Amino acid sequence: MERIILDTDIGTDVDDVMAVALAVVSPELKVEGITTVYGDVDLRARMVCKVLQLLGRTDIPVMKGSEHVLLRNREIWWLGHEGEGLLTKDDCNLTYDSRHAVDFIIKTVMDNPGEITLIGIGPFTNFAIALAREPRLAHEVKQIIVMGGSARLGANGIELEYSDHNVSRDPESAALLFRSGAPIVMCGYDVTRQILVGEEQIGQLEQSGSELNLAMARMMRIWFQYWKHDYTAMNDPLCVGLAFDPTFCRGPQMNVEVVYDHRHPTGHTICTLPRTPWTLPELLDKQAPPPKTKVCLEVDSQRFLDLMMDRICRSGTAQ
Repeated sequence: MERIILDTDIGTDVDDVMAVALAVVSPELKVEGITTVYGDVDLRARMVCKVLQLLGRTDIPVMKGSEHVLLRNREIWWLGHEGEGLLTKDDCNLTYDSRHAVDFIIKTVMDNPGEITLIGIGPFTNFAIALAREPRLAHEVKQIIVMGGSARLGANGIELEYSDHNVSRDPESAALLFRSGAPIVMCGYDVTRQILVGEEQIGQLEQSGSELNLAMARMMRIWFQYWKHDYTAMNDPLCVGLAFDPTFCRGPQMNVEVVYDHRHPTGHTICTLPRTPWTLPELLDKQAPPPKTKVCLEVDSQRFLDLMMDRICRSGTAQ
C-alpha cells in the first residue's frame, strides 16, 4: 500500500475535490494526511474536512499550510466562489488538526524514510518551505508527484499555454523544488489536458446520488459558467492515479528549469534531455548528476478517466 500526503489548493475547479475523493477511495493508497496551501488555507481545510466527512473518513488528519507564497512577492489569485456548491452555512464550524502542514510533512517523511509519497496539486509553497527547513527530506521522501509545469512536447504541445497555474503562482517555490534533488514526477499540462470531463460525467455523478457526488456536479456547473466552456480537465486526480499506477503516464527523465522574473504572474518550465558529452572537458566532468524528474508526455486518458469515474461513482452508490 502506497503511503501519501496530499497537498491541495482546493477551492474552485472541481478537480481538487475529485483528487481528494479518488485518494480516499483507492484501496492501494493510505492517506497519511491532507494539507492545504495558498490563499485562504482555512477555507480550503474546511472544504477538505467536508469531503472527508461525506466519505466517512474523518480519521484522516487535515492541516492548513502557507497562506502566502514563498517570498510574499506575488498576488494571491482568488475568484471569490471558492467552496460554493460544497460548503453550507453549517460548515463554518468544521475543525481540523492544529499542526502546521510543513511541520507535519517534515516529521512524517523523516520518521518514515523512503515510504512517503508527496502529491502536490497546488502551488508548491509548503513543499519548498519543508525542503528549505530540512534539506534531507529530498533524500528521505519516496517521490514527489506534482501537478505543474508543461514541456509542450507531447501530442497536444502546440495547444498548450507556456505557463501553468501552480508554477506561475509561486515560481520561486517551484524552482527550489525542482533543484532539490528529490525524485519528482512532473504531471503537467502535456498529459492532464488530455483528460476532460463534461456533461456526460456530470450525469454520472448525479445518477450516483450521493451528497458528495451531487456537490461535485454543482461545482462543475459553477466552474463551467466561469470558464465559459462545457468541459474541464482532470489535472489533479491524475497525480493521485500515478501514485498507485505509474503506467497511466509515460515520459523520459529530464532536466527541469523554472524560468521567471519579478513580474506577476510569471514562471514556466523548460524541460530538456541530458546532453551527450562530446568535448574532452565534458567527458572528464563527472559532477553532473542524472536528472531526477520524470516528465509525463503520454497518457492513457480513457483508461484513467474510466477508472476515476467508476471508483468515485461506486463509492457514492455504496454510501
